[in-house]
Amino acid sequence: MKPLEGKILVTGAAGLIGSAIVWELNRRGITNILVTDRFSERGLRDERWKNLVGLKFNDYIDGDDFVADIEKAPMSHGEFSAVFHLGACSSTTETDVDYLMRNNFGVTKKLAGWALHRGTRFIYASSAATYGDGSAGMEDGDAKIEALRPLNAYGFSKHLFDLHAKQNGWLHKIAGLKYFNVFGPNEYHKGEMRSLVCKACEQIKATGQMQLFKSHKPEYKDGEQMRDFLYVKDAARMTLHFAEGPGEKAAGLFNLGSGEANTWLELARSIFAAMGLPEKINFVEIPEHIRQKYQYYTKADIGRLRSSGYNEPVTPLKEAVRDYVQGYLVGGKHLGE
Repeated sequence: MKPLEGKILVTGAAGLIGSAIVWELNRRGITNILVTDRFSERGLRDERWKNLVGLKFNDYIDGDDFVADIEKAPMSHGEFSAVFHLGACSSTTETDVDYLMRNNFGVTKKLAGWALHRGTRFIYASSAATYGDGSAGMEDGDAKIEALRPLNAYGFSKHLFDLHAKQNGWLHKIAGLKYFNVFGPNEYHKGEMRSLVCKACEQIKATGQMQLFKSHKPEYKDGEQMRDFLYVKDAARMTLHFAEGPGEKAAGLFNLGSGEANTWLELARSIFAAMGLPEKINFVEIPEHIRQKYQYYTKADIGRLRSSGYNEPVTPLKEAVRDYVQGYLVGGKHLGE
């Protein structure tokens, strides 16, 4: 693999995956990084800036300002060797479709076109949400993406760019990454979109117990709905791989996950074990507004990732939960501290 060199752009750099990418770059001695994000989306202020404390980068610019700059003067921020586009609205419950389309589709089109015109390596966040209920399969690559039917507007906004990239012949030059259930440090700001690990730790500290959703399908017992959980440190290493290994094998659409399906009960037990506390789980109804869109099974086929040359092991679930809980959640720490 060719090591990363030159100036690097990370959009959405204050988010969960974006900040983990900056952290992993720093671990490799790379600090020539321009980071972009927004800290007051539609008047809502958050604490994402804390995710950048302790990380090293050359400069910061508001995401909208960056896009406006390169539209006026494509070279206004110099040359980049790689662009990691993680900036997006990632809420699966967002109902403002215009907002999602502007941020997740429109901005990605602009950045991808700009990067391709400059010959810059472009890696962007697609999503496993593009697969919908999984009835059309969860096969990465672009052969069957027209058959996918996302269940929410967020997934649709991501899917639309995948389609656009295919229709314009971009997918043999860029990499779109379909992240599955990513969890780990620097997700404090995500509210209800935080992982169960983060939310459960708060519940357990406050009440001694945690909640899981009941099953509304007879083929799944309560708590035995399954997900592919991916630790954010693994997600960052996988993402950087696509800038280190350019070429045909590292271009197109790729699933990024652990390659394993674990039950919510397995995850819950790992949390209690990491906290050194006895298990106490309360099952509650799935809220009506998400019940019809609830996924009961996800598992990433990461064969294409492996075929592209990525050969690092994936952190086992119990080990990842222990690292997250004991290294970060217990003390309220961020990456880089």
